[in-house]
Amino acid sequence: MTFDPVDHLGIALGGDGVLRLHLDKPEKRNALDDTMVLGLIDAIDAAGRDEAVRAIAITAAGDDFCSGFDIVARNEAPAGVKPRVGATQRRLPSQAHRLIPLMLTTQVPIVTAVRGWCAGIGLHLVLASDFALVADDARLWEPFTERGFTPDSGGTWLLPRRVGAVRARQMLLLGTALTGAEAAGWGMVHASVPVADLDRETDALVTRLAQGPTVALGLTKWLLHESSHRGIDEHLRDEAFALELSSRSADFREGLTAFREKRPAEFTGR
Repeated sequence: MTFDPVDHLGIALGGDGVLRLHLDKPEKRNALDDTMVLGLIDAIDAAGRDEAVRAIAITAAGDDFCSGFDIVARNEAPAGVKPRVGATQRRLPSQAHRLIPLMLTTQVPIVTAVRGWCAGIGLHLVLASDFALVADDARLWEPFTERGFTPDSGGTWLLPRRVGAVRARQMLLLGTALTGAEAAGWGMVHASVPVADLDRETDALVTRLAQGPTVALGLTKWLLHESSHRGIDEHLRDEAFALELSSRSADFREGLTAFREKRPAEFTGR
């Protein structure tokens, strides 16, 4: 599958099975715009159906990961064109509010690498990822109340599930910003590392996922997400379904063979 180029968004699929999505608008701290959001949606949606993709890495150019959505550009409407009442409510379901559920449900593991500022929808990309590696001195922030409006892109759903209701209120109502090291201490992200080690640690984690049992990883991700709204009986049925599928994969047979032969498994993603 080929991926169409998008302004300010690098999209590249390597022979290692990693789809690399690179935010590339450093002059605006990689603030997202409509085109970038739609590019992320299209790329992640396509990756979920592409047998060559085994992991996704989201990175960014420059000193900052993402400062949020570019609301200044959004509010600079062409002369004579004023949005109708309800424009935001009509727009979000097909843009930011489509992106976050897609990241949560695609059966491809997603890793984000964060340095510098990570705010608003940028932070929600991190929270919707399966793994996030952040620089120790990164700054993670929910800026909404300081700007006089309410959170979007899943912030009020994602954050309390990661850090609990009390800490979520600190960030969402009081605007408390965290360093990367503090975010790791809160359990918000996978780990924090010195900024000089960020790229190396990210590559190692993405490579490990891309070389893993892709079917089993995808179904496990599905189970984890479904557990948030399933009762135990429904969830156990889901587990039985996932086990039936994963045990029919070539990677399952390789895993058993490797165990018997006392060697590391060499998974092919099939």
